[in-house]
Amino acid sequence: MSFNKDEMLIMPAVDIKNGKCVQLVQGQPGSEMVEIENPENVALHWENEGAKNIHVIDLDGTIDGKTSLPIIKKILKEVSVPIQLGGGIRSIEYAKELLDLNIERLIIGTMGIENPKSIEELSEEYGSDRIMISLDSKDNKVVIKGWQEKIDKSPIELSNEFKEHGAGSILFTNVDVEGLLGGFYTDPVIELKNSVDLPIVYSGGITTIEDIKKLNKSGVEGVVIGSALYKDKIDLKEALKYQKRQI
Repeated sequence: MSFNKDEMLIMPAVDIKNGKCVQLVQGQPGSEMVEIENPENVALHWENEGAKNIHVIDLDGTIDGKTSLPIIKKILKEVSVPIQLGGGIRSIEYAKELLDLNIERLIIGTMGIENPKSIEELSEEYGSDRIMISLDSKDNKVVIKGWQEKIDKSPIELSNEFKEHGAGSILFTNVDVEGLLGGFYTDPVIELKNSVDLPIVYSGGITTIEDIKKLNKSGVEGVVIGSALYKDKIDLKEALKYQKRQI
């Protein structure tokens, strides 16, 4: 599903770890605030609630390098809406394997930042619309390798570089607020949106319907909601009312 400037896609997060759907605090292993069996059923639940797109992250791949491919295949079999997938994609071969499974959009972080040619190759073969670069920000610097290593560039600096390398969209996660259920900072989102002509999906700290309203006005093309859905801070059906761009 391509992005539409007249709407902001609301994407429920299904994060996979040890065969379960989980929500971590700031991505830290052992900080699970949510653990649910059968992630494929969770994804189907969000589709049944009205989600047009599901955001799936393979935390096993991100943290341990052991991919959750069997569960990813179960999710693809269970749901009919497009899947946006990231986590643990450390080789072009594995990226192609996932894209060949009919993943709608593949989120690439560390591999793309360390080897921008990988983004170019995948974009040329599969189309830039299916390749999303993940720019995770901590203290306004991009972090890689499961948020464990900081590089000396800001998301804004890297965003324009990756447009040139063929990325079709950006996943921007603010690690400073991710998983804390305390809201998010508006300025970094707006600054990034104003700096690059690519669709941006925002993730991190979204806690209330008011947060979703603010993001809608910021112009981002998508928003990922995780912990707030699982902890009943946000009702998905209520959130979906703000999928259409507010004037």
